[in-house]
Amino acid sequence: MIKEVIVVEGRDDTVAIKRAVEADTIETGGSAIGETVLKKIALAQERRGVIIFTDPDHAGERIRKIVAARVPGCKHAFLPEAEATKRGDIGVENASPEAIRTALSRVRSEAPGVEAAIDMEDLISAGLIVHPQAAARRKALGELLGIGYCNGKQLYKRLSVFRISREEFAAALAELESKGV
Repeated sequence: MIKEVIVVEGRDDTVAIKRAVEADTIETGGSAIGETVLKKIALAQERRGVIIFTDPDHAGERIRKIVAARVPGCKHAFLPEAEATKRGDIGVENASPEAIRTALSRVRSEAPGVEAAIDMEDLISAGLIVHPQAAARRKALGELLGIGYCNGKQLYKRLSVFRISREEFAAALAELESKGV
């Protein structure tokens, strides 16, 4: 049983989550999140904690940002796009129970206001920004660290907010290099 309430986009996501784990969910109903849903999420955060588990696409990221901005202290679970895609459709509902359990086992907590261990120079040196393969490298790094895909600016913020240490960053980069990405 997952203690926290898991925030998902829709009914099919709830079904997929319940196939994988015993948990309660709140459905946002898509990217047009209403005030009532946000209040319900805030109450869940206050009482039990919240894990935001949205689709690894633009709409899912938009929902994640809206919820995280309105309800501080949420935890985040990320699915790699490849594990959430079926016949061209991207979504939590397409992930296997094992992929969902893995994503939930790698939940990250926000720690706003923490000084970044990794700076922009580190990202440039690692070829994660201002590099011909930067997007592919960020995608692979996000999967290795369990923080999802994001652009360079978002990566910098996530590394700080999720308190990724220099050691974790270096280990993930070494694995990236060993895979030839």
